[in-house]
Amino acid sequence: MSILFYFIAPFIAATIMHARSKNTEKVNRGFVFNHYKLTYRRRMIRSLWNIPIFILIYLGIYWITDLNATEYIILGMMFILLGLLDFLYNFIKWQKHEKEISFSER
Repeated sequence: MSILFYFIAPFIAATIMHARSKNTEKVNRGFVFNHYKLTYRRRMIRSLWNIPIFILIYLGIYWITDLNATEYIILGMMFILLGLLDFLYNFIKWQKHEKEISFSER
């Protein structure tokens, strides 16, 4: 099986889930499996909950693989950068959405 399958299958699944929940009402309470059904506030909170998962994945890669120190640093920086970008994106979108709601209520 080609490694390309491991990139294409999740992309197709994410595209289908996004299309199915594009115009649905967003959920702000309770557990939701589909990330696209969450409000930006809940997405931001979920990205904070992913920090321990990123740490566990990083430690697992550290124990299983045989990389040199530079590669571990690059991998760690990629995890930090992706987590930070995800958090900041959702925070900015949440603040923008809150301003739009408060502006439309006036």
